[in-house]
Amino acid sequence: MEKIYGFARCSLAEEKGQDLNRQVRELKAAGATEIITEREHGDAKVKPHLDLLLQTAEEGSTLICCEVSRLSRSTQQLCQIVNIIKEKHMRLMILGSITVDCRSGQIDPMSQAFIQMSAVFAELELSILRARVKSGLANAREKGRKIGRPQTTKDDIPAIFYKHYPAYAAGHMNVTEFARVCNLSRPTVYKYLKLVG
Repeated sequence: MEKIYGFARCSLAEEKGQDLNRQVRELKAAGATEIITEREHGDAKVKPHLDLLLQTAEEGSTLICCEVSRLSRSTQQLCQIVNIIKEKHMRLMILGSITVDCRSGQIDPMSQAFIQMSAVFAELELSILRARVKSGLANAREKGRKIGRPQTTKDDIPAIFYKHYPAYAAGHMNVTEFARVCNLSRPTVYKYLKLVG
């Protein structure tokens, strides 16, 4: 029986406002029986979950995606993905757009051209978004707004750090132990140590 994989991707963590529910819902409705999700930028050189899916997918299986940009926002990467699909004799379905059937080991010229054009537009969309963000940040700076994370001050240091700081300062524990008892990362402990030092 033919295996039908679904692939859903978004760039940001769920707590930052992006979720994969819509994509997962649409992939299930389209017949995907195994859905792989990824939280990674569209033009990231490595997408571990997608790479693993392409490595382990069975010959003759189908990969469904909601949009070309979910696979990649890089023309070069998308062409590499299509080559893998061709080599593995798979079928690629972009919902509401195109189905590229490579189960014979070939891809027809029209499908190849359409996929490449879609990749160019996905890459263009990303470039426009980045230019907009850059322009917005420059505009905010001109208005005097501070951009980026707020600077950490001594007031931001948690009480647990101060509780165990005397033992660290007396040499009774090293940074790793100090970080562990405070339930903080080592870089955070180093940052706090600079502030109190």
